[in-house]
Amino acid sequence: MTRTLMTALAAVLVMGGAAQAEKLVIAGRDGGYAKALAMAVEAYSQKNPGVEVERLELPYGGLYEKATIAMREKAGAYDVVMLDDTWAVEFMSNGWLADLDKLGGGADADFIKPAVAVSRYPVGTGTLHALPFVGNVALFAYRKDLLEKHGFGAPQSWTEVTEAAKIVAEKEAGVSGVVFRGKKANPIVTGFLPILWAHGARIVDADGKASLDSEASLKALELYLSLKPHAPKGVELYNSSEVRDALMQGKTAMTIELWPSWAPALDDPAQSKVPGQIEIMAAPGQVQGPAPMLGSWLLAVPADAPNAERGRDFIDFITSAEMQKTLALEVGTPPTRASVYEDADVVAKYRWYPAQLAALQNAQPRPRITQWSKVETILGDYLQLALIGDMDPKAALAEAHSRIERALK
Repeated sequence: MTRTLMTALAAVLVMGGAAQAEKLVIAGRDGGYAKALAMAVEAYSQKNPGVEVERLELPYGGLYEKATIAMREKAGAYDVVMLDDTWAVEFMSNGWLADLDKLGGGADADFIKPAVAVSRYPVGTGTLHALPFVGNVALFAYRKDLLEKHGFGAPQSWTEVTEAAKIVAEKEAGVSGVVFRGKKANPIVTGFLPILWAHGARIVDADGKASLDSEASLKALELYLSLKPHAPKGVELYNSSEVRDALMQGKTAMTIELWPSWAPALDDPAQSKVPGQIEIMAAPGQVQGPAPMLGSWLLAVPADAPNAERGRDFIDFITSAEMQKTLALEVGTPPTRASVYEDADVVAKYRWYPAQLAALQNAQPRPRITQWSKVETILGDYLQLALIGDMDPKAALAEAHSRIERALK
């Protein structure tokens, strides 16, 4: 065989190998989550040099839209997709996601139970369609120095929150007793849910029927409204930035909602005027124990994934204890494994992680219904009408209940 022929044959073999290279396509979020995915993809590629990984960075709405269209049309566009847990019911109930148990591995006991529960359909008991990647949970925060000054410890009930807020607002000039997001739709609903759940009330019951029209719901709303006199003026328009600023500037004693992504700045003197004074905990209880809101992100393999087994392998890699620890330390991604929250290196960097773990272990998911976005909008509208005084709380709940009932039908 001539040298020229051998060279040509080698080129054909190389081209053929390239054509058969394994490919993995991941549809994920932008922002901080993109950094975590990028780091995981780089580490995965180093361990699997024969795999070509394509990673899409998409905004919240764009990811939902593209994933929905691709799976509805069975386009076979992605091997792994990142999902907000509120989308999960729609994707799972429509048969758009693969059965991860059949792809191997299941979900081991180290995963935090509430986060795994929303990865199944029906919730908690059904087929495993995803694994939890980001352990987001709504937390409660308070100024330890201010509450101790006025004779209060960590609030154990929402009644204690109200009492402490009243005293601080009266006795501390320029400091509100409490702050929260009062803006309608998602912001106000997110803050209200842990109060509603702690009173034993629900928006939708276990049978999928509207259940806001109850005495427990009314007591929850009345308590929520009782916080307003001790909150900053204009709180009905507050969103995340205003709440975060009030906390970091030392202008409030408590916030009913704090997200893990805010927490690292609390002890940073360059960003906080009260470093080391803010404590984080699960939302207080009331009629029943703490019920903080779960806000996890999941990773799933589409049912029509071209490379489903490789997709499952990547999900196992990124949700492993080793990778979860790396992402927590390097990027600040909230883990979904209990062992990482208890890891000495991680706790040394994030002192509030034991409290965050406790919140996650008691976390409640939003109703597992496909109409959640509509229900949230309805409830948010009427909560704000009650907050600004345009509707009586009982009338607001009754109207919200009626409209939610229609939406569910």
